[in-house]
Amino acid sequence: MSSIGSNRAHWNRISRGYQAEHDTQIGAAPRLWGMFSIPDAQLEALGDVTGRRVLELGSGAGQWSGSLAADGATVVAFDLSEAQLAAAAARAGRPGAGGFSRVQGAAEQLPFRSASFDVVLCDHGGLSWAPPRVAVPEAARVLRAGGRLVFTVASPWLEVCYDDAADAVTTELRRDYFGLGAVDEGDGAASYQLGYGDWVRTLRGAGLIIDDLIEARPDPARASGYAVFEPPDWARRWPAEMLWIARKP
Repeated sequence: MSSIGSNRAHWNRISRGYQAEHDTQIGAAPRLWGMFSIPDAQLEALGDVTGRRVLELGSGAGQWSGSLAADGATVVAFDLSEAQLAAAAARAGRPGAGGFSRVQGAAEQLPFRSASFDVVLCDHGGLSWAPPRVAVPEAARVLRAGGRLVFTVASPWLEVCYDDAADAVTTELRRDYFGLGAVDEGDGAASYQLGYGDWVRTLRGAGLIIDDLIEARPDPARASGYAVFEPPDWARRWPAEMLWIARKP
């Protein structure tokens, strides 16, 4: 848990610039997944949330939270960064966005009672910026029986092919697959990644049943707003992201 303070400071520092750069993509339409903003209507990962109690784990400025609240869900936007939650508060008042509550804290230590939510949603949020072996059991704990954990994270392919010096994804293996874990984001901040088998064991070890793993392939004209891919069609050849769907029995 040593990265909690550094990650909090990191996101408080970059939040304003991050939202200025990316909100036009993240908030362009309701329910957009991942780096390529692929509609949930295309992936069919989340489904109907009307009347459901939803926790967005690592909500950022609440683009998902506002959309789901507008669709009839009761939503809690949860984030480590006060600056990100301030941006979410501003979004909650926008036309077309539903109202949602906001809670600050760490994904490793969720301040909610067990069996509090029907859905835990995470789109490159808390399960990317907290150790999954700690955060996944916490997400499972707050789910009700029959509840679902739906989240997207970077693919191990992206991690092992990333060239730090060039700041680009390559067609060559650049780091070991075995031993994936903390990824240094600078100034003590860290994101986290697991290999496929470790993700399976982590989810099953938390008592969850894995229903699906979606490795979305973006359309040729759909560019990423977050990563510079080299060559440009990298994510059409190898999966850049994983969208996991699991449920609590």
